[in-house]
Amino acid sequence: MIAALLLAAAAAAPAPPRRAVVAVTPGRYFSDVIAPHRGKPLVVNFWATWCEPCRLEMPSLDAMAARRRAEGVVVAAINYKESPDAIRRFLERAPFKAQILLDSDGDATANWTPRVFPSTVIIGRNGVPVHVVVGELDWESAEARALLDPLVAASGRA
Repeated sequence: MIAALLLAAAAAAPAPPRRAVVAVTPGRYFSDVIAPHRGKPLVVNFWATWCEPCRLEMPSLDAMAARRRAEGVVVAAINYKESPDAIRRFLERAPFKAQILLDSDGDATANWTPRVFPSTVIIGRNGVPVHVVVGELDWESAEARALLDPLVAASGRA
């Protein structure tokens, strides 16, 4: 009887969200990418050309990067273990103007994310990671603005 109730409850439960926003463990710093951008909000996106949610997310990420550049927001898209040629071919079909970095050996991705693509680390002006968005996000949405606006508004506090 209890097992039947648990199964019924599980069947009635809503589907899990396509993304999660989680706080970052304090003290987890990533100086190699953060240091050149200290003092600016930084959005570090981990992606791959073979990842469908990544491909769907990239246009809004690029649009947000262009729109928020004047506010000091820096976007870096780190590609997971693909060759420069593969990335170049992808960008010929889907232009992306924000900065793209290569993670040839996958170490940065392993250190920064739960290896779910896309994953995005949002870092405050002080160089401290604040949130990790696991999964696709419309970077022009109210949800994305709610994550970024406090960091843009903070003058060195966050």
